[in-house]
Amino acid sequence: DESLNSLASKRRLVLVANQLPLKLVSKDGNLPSTFEFAWDDDSLLHQAKKGILEKEEDMEVIFIGQLGVEVESIHQEALFTKLMNEFNCAPVFLTSTIKDRFYKGMCKQIMWPLFHYVLPMSPSSQGRFDQTLWQAYIAANKAFTDRVVELLNPDHDFVWIHDYHLLLMPTLLRKRFHTVRMGFFLHCPFPSSEMFRAFPMRAELLRGLLNADLVGFHTFDYARHFLSCCSRMLGLEFQSKRGSIELEYFGRRVRVRICPMGIQMERLRAVMASPEAEWRRGELQAQLSGKMVVLGVDDMDPFKGIDLKCQAIEALLRQHPELVGKVVLLQVAHPARMINKEVVEMRQQVLAEVSRINAKFVNYKPIELVERAVPLHERAAMYSVADCVLVAATRDGMNLVPYEYVVCRQGQEDHTEGVESMLVVSEFVGCSPSLSGALRVNPWNVEEMADHIYRALTISSQERVVRHEQHFRYIKEHSVEKWATSFLSSLTDVCADLTQMYTFGLGFGLSFRVVALPPHFQHLNVSDLLALIPSCKNVCFLLDYDGTLTQERGCSLAIPPSDGVLALMSSLCSAPSTSVCIVSGRSRHELHDWLHKVPNLGIAAEHGCFFRPNPTAEWQQAKGKNMLQDVACWKEVALPILESYNEVTDGSFIQEKESAVVWHFNNSDPDFGQWQSKELVTHLEDLLVAHPVDVYCGNYTVEIKPKGINKAIAVEQALQHMAKEGRHADLVVCIGDDRSDEEMFQGLKTSAVAYGSPGCQVFSATVGQKPSTAPYFVNDQAEVIELLQAVASLNHKPSHQRSASMPNVPSLTELDIAIPDVE
Repeated sequence: DESLNSLASKRRLVLVANQLPLKLVSKDGNLPSTFEFAWDDDSLLHQAKKGILEKEEDMEVIFIGQLGVEVESIHQEALFTKLMNEFNCAPVFLTSTIKDRFYKGMCKQIMWPLFHYVLPMSPSSQGRFDQTLWQAYIAANKAFTDRVVELLNPDHDFVWIHDYHLLLMPTLLRKRFHTVRMGFFLHCPFPSSEMFRAFPMRAELLRGLLNADLVGFHTFDYARHFLSCCSRMLGLEFQSKRGSIELEYFGRRVRVRICPMGIQMERLRAVMASPEAEWRRGELQAQLSGKMVVLGVDDMDPFKGIDLKCQAIEALLRQHPELVGKVVLLQVAHPARMINKEVVEMRQQVLAEVSRINAKFVNYKPIELVERAVPLHERAAMYSVADCVLVAATRDGMNLVPYEYVVCRQGQEDHTEGVESMLVVSEFVGCSPSLSGALRVNPWNVEEMADHIYRALTISSQERVVRHEQHFRYIKEHSVEKWATSFLSSLTDVCADLTQMYTFGLGFGLSFRVVALPPHFQHLNVSDLLALIPSCKNVCFLLDYDGTLTQERGCSLAIPPSDGVLALMSSLCSAPSTSVCIVSGRSRHELHDWLHKVPNLGIAAEHGCFFRPNPTAEWQQAKGKNMLQDVACWKEVALPILESYNEVTDGSFIQEKESAVVWHFNNSDPDFGQWQSKELVTHLEDLLVAHPVDVYCGNYTVEIKPKGINKAIAVEQALQHMAKEGRHADLVVCIGDDRSDEEMFQGLKTSAVAYGSPGCQVFSATVGQKPSTAPYFVNDQAEVIELLQAVASLNHKPSHQRSASMPNVPSLTELDIAIPDVE
């Protein structure tokens, strides 16, 4: 029991990645007992662990991922136990078929090119989407999730998931534990929305990221592309709060963090001091004596731009023949992680370019290609002798080569006096924004790259020292340890309130998400409401129209109520003890045409600007007789401005009401529409400052209406009219679905106290499970109809038969109401 209590209270961080930070040292046969593993010091996750433990001494770190070796199924359990005991590493075992389809197929053939801006245009391309590979991707993510579930204590542990291999895992894990504290970091670029939208399962990947609490990116560009995809494909808008970017996803806060990664300086310096590095450095100095060295360190990958570097060196020597025999491109080409058609073609191209360019010169090879896996001590030696490092990737994640180069040039001391280094860095890599002293280049422009290389080699020694000092200071302050602790601190902060929320799951499969609501927010219990009605003399229902009595939301479509809804309203209004008022943003003429046949039905049109207690009464204006004259005056000013914005914003339109004007841009480009709306609001506020109006930015709308007009006024009008007739409300039920109804909910209590009976009870509910100022919710519009039908049935029963039990409710098909889908 003591050990279980200790486990429950201990803070743990579960780090999940495709590969464990282990390397196989030796083995004798296939028996796990003969396998000898060691920490992979090159693994950034293992380096991050050090920083986390330095700051969080009481935290335990568990790694979950695959091994780089095949293990027979009968030995997997034994190896799992061995690695957990020795390294706190939990291996995930996939079948060879799933592993190949998951990693070589879905990840490398399809997702990796997509995230690096390459679409499979050719029908013969291996990058075309394949449902079989997608199912393997799902299966692999489920296997990782199952392993986490086995070890996770959801009340205390943190989960940090890494990279594009596991984009579905947040959804699968959130489905198991609604309040698990979970972060995700993407180590590769995130493509623009125009690229990402081409992926058939784009929504599933976006929802996967949104089911995490914190999503990290290396640069703002990557974060901006992600936010743009959320806006364009899911309709989500972000907000900036106290320096943090946050999205609200079904009541949960999802924070987006820009957090560039660093390196572990101490380890690199220790490697530099090793005898192997010292010997190799001396050897390189002898071989390259008298030459200016431009160094490149890349994988043999189509996105690394090795062929473009070769062409740039050729252009450099052509433009500056005085450098012939004095400049060498020392290009390291590590073997590609996976061999495919594109990699083979790229290697052949690079070899051909190197051979062609070197053949132009006698007794001089301007390009030295090192095509093998170069260990860290040898790379450190190369860094230390290089005059300049060249990164020409056409698209890359962070790329830490420039960081390693600067540290190796710096050496063992922290003082930068007299230390020189120069960087020529592609503007398409993640480290480019962080290295402000680097010469940024478009790698596709070979001539420009040649010019930048020439400048880097010929720049003054003093300027090289200044640039090096600037880079070294940044790299020292932004280590991999700082990156890890900073991310964990943000994750702790954003998850602080989640356990206090009321949460429940919604949706099926990969569409699953968790709805988080304030603890006081609860489902409107129909039985409790019905139990109150028999004892009430006067009951008032205040109902929104669009999205509450009909499924359509917004005022852009003229959707009249069905015959079933009209019959239901007539039934409710025929009861002497029940008053019903429709509170809508629609025009009074539109509502009159649809609802005038319902006896005793009150209508508050245009958000309360016009009120009529029943179809035979005269319309009342909220702001007196002169209101429409004021409206006509400011419309003369506002309409030309609106028309000018409408003309240049494709998909927008203007809706003119008696008391208001609304500009709709929900069918426009989301980004352009938002830009235009912000500019329009500022423009209108400046022009209409002398007029009694409010300029209101709503959900893809900009509305101009008389000052002080909102649905809270409509609530006051309805309850005040009942009080004047001597019918003080004993029970008020208010239901609405959108942002304008929040004003109705906020003003309800004040009006109920002022015009209701002593002890008047108030029930306000929003349609849909979303954050609201109302304390209750109903699931959808069909549930609103069921509630009203239950009240109508109860009202028409003899008083001695009334009870709190649910009356017989006709089916929704009898009311001509469609049941909405789960989305």
